[in-house]
Amino acid sequence: MTDRTPETNPYGTPTTTGPEPIRSYQNLLNTFIRGLLRVPVLSARVGQRLCVLHVVGRKSGRHYHVPVAYTRHDGDILVGTAKRPWVSNIRKGVPIEVSFGGPRHTADAEVVTDAESVVRLSEAIARDNKQWAKFNGMGVDAAGNPNLADAYQSWQQGCVIVRLTVR
Repeated sequence: MTDRTPETNPYGTPTTTGPEPIRSYQNLLNTFIRGLLRVPVLSARVGQRLCVLHVVGRKSGRHYHVPVAYTRHDGDILVGTAKRPWVSNIRKGVPIEVSFGGPRHTADAEVVTDAESVVRLSEAIARDNKQWAKFNGMGVDAAGNPNLADAYQSWQQGCVIVRLTVR
């Protein structure tokens, strides 16, 4: 994994303090969102920005159903997230399942961790989803351009990108 020790930010000075911390009510919120994605009428609307990753634990075999915001980019699905325990269960060459408020689809997954790629892909996600940018501590100027110094700071604080290619 790439070293994320503090260093000079090559993109300049960040405009924020970084991503928001995970709140104590996150598990309850995730349960609610998973429920919304199962309701036929609501799932189409909610599934435009949210999907559920169905990940199997590499050691425990436990099933995790993680609702996440996503962006479509160059034929792939991008999910930006802090490195959470469920992320370590995603391994290149091992397909996962993803649902967008309907049936599950098989997808090839890759966790992107290098600074340059995370900054570039975070910029693409932030352009598409301003709420994601705000939650992940990325400022956006009046023209809608994400602050790359903020994206780099998020990478330093553990942000990774999960790239999914749906089969």
